[in-house]
Amino acid sequence: MPLSPLTRRRLLATTTATFAAAAALAPLQALAQGVAPARDQVLATMKKATTFMAEKAAYEGGYVWSYLPDFSRRFGEMEAYPTMIWVQPPGTATMGHLFLDAYHATGDLYYYEAAKKAASALIKIQHPAGGWSYMGDLAGEASLKKWYDTIGKNGWRLEEFQHYYGNATFDDEGTSESAQFLLRLYLEKKDKAFKPALDKAIAFVLDSQYPVGGWPQRFPLSGGFENHGHADYTGYITFNDSVADENIKFLIMVWQTLGEKRVLEPIRRAMDCFVAAQQPMPQPGWGLQHTVADLKPAGARTYEPKAFASHTSAGNLENLMDFYELTGDPKYLARIPECIDWLASLKLDDKIAPGKPRYPTFIEIGTNEPLYVHRRGSNVFNGEYFVDKHWENTIVHYSSFRSVNIDKLRKRYATLKATPPDVVSKASPLKGGAKPLPRYFTTGDISVSDLNIGTLKAADGKTTAADAAALMAGLNSEGWWPTEMKAVSNPYIGDGSTTVTPGEFSQTRVGDPTDTSPYLADVPKVGISTGAYIENMAALIRYVTA
Repeated sequence: MPLSPLTRRRLLATTTATFAAAAALAPLQALAQGVAPARDQVLATMKKATTFMAEKAAYEGGYVWSYLPDFSRRFGEMEAYPTMIWVQPPGTATMGHLFLDAYHATGDLYYYEAAKKAASALIKIQHPAGGWSYMGDLAGEASLKKWYDTIGKNGWRLEEFQHYYGNATFDDEGTSESAQFLLRLYLEKKDKAFKPALDKAIAFVLDSQYPVGGWPQRFPLSGGFENHGHADYTGYITFNDSVADENIKFLIMVWQTLGEKRVLEPIRRAMDCFVAAQQPMPQPGWGLQHTVADLKPAGARTYEPKAFASHTSAGNLENLMDFYELTGDPKYLARIPECIDWLASLKLDDKIAPGKPRYPTFIEIGTNEPLYVHRRGSNVFNGEYFVDKHWENTIVHYSSFRSVNIDKLRKRYATLKATPPDVVSKASPLKGGAKPLPRYFTTGDISVSDLNIGTLKAADGKTTAADAAALMAGLNSEGWWPTEMKAVSNPYIGDGSTTVTPGEFSQTRVGDPTDTSPYLADVPKVGISTGAYIENMAALIRYVTA
């Protein structure tokens, strides 16, 4: 029986030593004899892997993205202290979702208890206002500030970690995923222990919303980080990284499960902000962020200029079509065609950056000309990012080129335009009474990228017997799936110099040895991947629930 492409990719991240033991080969040998893995055998593999993660890898119920086998180093998007847990997916909340899914699939209370521990860890680092930052330190704020002043401050390309704001963020779905997980956990058994934290999370989303309907990237508002002459961007209305649509998703979940009518007006106001922020012709798109006062595109990080953004504009069109399905209100479709036509006009000539995606990430306001991002220097203290109109030698960690599926946008729009409002919104969670949440959250298409594992695509949603057998064989004797640690970073050795280190760093993921940003290892070590655990467990859950 052939292995699926997904399983082959998993196995490429697994060392050949894993298969040396006869016990590990047993599932594949049995499959070769025509015997598919039995349910109890798969459950035993799932339990062994989870026991390792919950009792060896976890710190007080929380997780980071990856670990060296001896736990001498551990990583989120950057290197983490032993007392730190990561919120940014695939972090502690993603693990909590997985545990609840495993509990639903198996009925084993061990998974529910693991989910409770993950929630307790998140609650310990929940901001008093109700949200979460990218990570938290269970050793306390002094330890967290030290991290920001050392490892964080020296991550050249990770500007969001260079300054300690002391607030919470909607960036990268950390707050929204944590809030969604707490809602799921509370609904599971109505355990009142988790209700106060859930209520705080709901209040955080409502309190932080601007009157016009959008959300800042961070809240409570603080500002304070003017980087290389660029204004602090964290208070702007943010469309980037699914800030607005994830908040809408969470509020809809609150409405459909708890019936809280107070969230309905904020939901509608948030959807209307997409309409209000769409710019007029002849550039009817959106930027990554917009100013609060006049809803004009604004800059963000120093390599995210004040400009229109092709991928954000395409994503917002998808959101507007989602809103039509939720409400049946044709105003959400009204200006979609002009934006699709505008995006189509931006396609690059084949002579420009051959082999790259065909749409520029950034488009200059007023001219429609592409903007390209470069950098010079060797670290955060002597380096800088700059933008020009030359497509050669752009930075590699943030692409100046994007894929935009114009045909897909046109077809979906045409289908929705031809569907009557009452028909298209018939199944909307905004209409009717209470509706349950999906039983499983991690068995579909989810992002489990921990810089080592990519994005899981569920395809047809099935896990074959060959897939299951391979995963069982790949689990090592300790209980983890050996995975190539593609992403590594320089350990903190002190602040970088204001003098440029000799060398060429304009197209590398990392600068000189003082740069603590992650980069791709030439010879990856083998380690423990939270993303691989989630991906593999989700596959086994699909197998046992088929």
